[in-house]
Amino acid sequence: MKYVVLVPDGCADEPLAELGGRTPLEAASMPRLAALAARSEVGRAAVIPDGLPPGSDVGNMAILGFDPGRYHTGRAPIEAAAMGVELAPDEVAYRCNLVTVDPAGTMVDFAAGHISTEQAAVIVAALDRELGNGRDGVRFHAGVEYRHLVVVPESWADAECVPPHDLTGRAATLPQGPAAGKLLALMEASKPVVAEAAAAVGSTATQIWLWGQGVRPRLPDFAGTFGVHARLTSAVDLVRGLGVLSGIELLDVPGATAGFDNDYVAQRDAALASLRDSDLVLVHVEATDEAGHQGLVDAKTDSLERWDAEIIGPMVDALDAAGERYRFLVLPDHATPCRLRTHTSDPVPYLLFDSGVDGPGGAYTEAGVAAAPVVDACELMPRLVAPVRV
Repeated sequence: MKYVVLVPDGCADEPLAELGGRTPLEAASMPRLAALAARSEVGRAAVIPDGLPPGSDVGNMAILGFDPGRYHTGRAPIEAAAMGVELAPDEVAYRCNLVTVDPAGTMVDFAAGHISTEQAAVIVAALDRELGNGRDGVRFHAGVEYRHLVVVPESWADAECVPPHDLTGRAATLPQGPAAGKLLALMEASKPVVAEAAAAVGSTATQIWLWGQGVRPRLPDFAGTFGVHARLTSAVDLVRGLGVLSGIELLDVPGATAGFDNDYVAQRDAALASLRDSDLVLVHVEATDEAGHQGLVDAKTDSLERWDAEIIGPMVDALDAAGERYRFLVLPDHATPCRLRTHTSDPVPYLLFDSGVDGPGGAYTEAGVAAAPVVDACELMPRLVAPVRV
């Protein structure tokens, strides 16, 4: 038996006037997904437990079968694991976005114009040189594009921070709580450093934004929990960090990006190659989420159509040709409605397919599963890998 988990990040949405009252999932031409859904179990899953923020850290942890209510400690430490950044017991990691905030205090762009990784590296190096490098326990670590980390003393952890992608076009709500003063001082000090370095590399970044803090989580070993050897492909450190923390092997795929230029074919081929000597592969693509954050309806629809034509269809054909029984789980980690431009905690559609047993069938759309009972997303991984009943 082979197992495939497909995570179209943030693909669930709301009916949109631009699409004649349809969602991107309804409007996109996805004949291969529709054919699969007609032979599957489709329903609604709660990927975001009550009381936790609707983010990819929480949602992907649930997809892997681990209860976020038990294991989630914050977003930044998961990314730290992917970046090889070790956290001492007395340290906490914060996500450190490079953002564009205008003089009036409005969050113009949570991604600083989708700054390149090369541009960002220059800016983060300047930040660490001027404000970090271990001084007062502060260390900056460069990541990918606008996504970076800062490690600070554990005493800085007690603060309420709003993710910058929740503030697009709005007044930038600043951190609050006992540690807010430390964070605000660092964010304010970053402005002249970022301005000088950004001017040198041609970036619109104006400062750092701190959020998503936490200590290193302790996830169970995936293979030990579910009895299968797994790998994953993703361009996002958050998802890769969950793999590191749970013992899932990471596939490094040239051409895999967190943007609209992602190479779907390269990820698909790497996933299929991985299944030759592993049991399970997870394929995560960020593009649908990025489209939702930017309110780009056509880009979201296009990304879904690429999923269908370049990943789902060819993977089904290849696995059918191999002649071995297989199962699919299709499940986004949260919804990212284009109208809202941020994540929500709403239940999302899921699909469970077994090539050996046809399910009741249905439509893999928000409306198609609207009447289905909501299941806990953590239950789906155990069901996917459950032994075949003879």
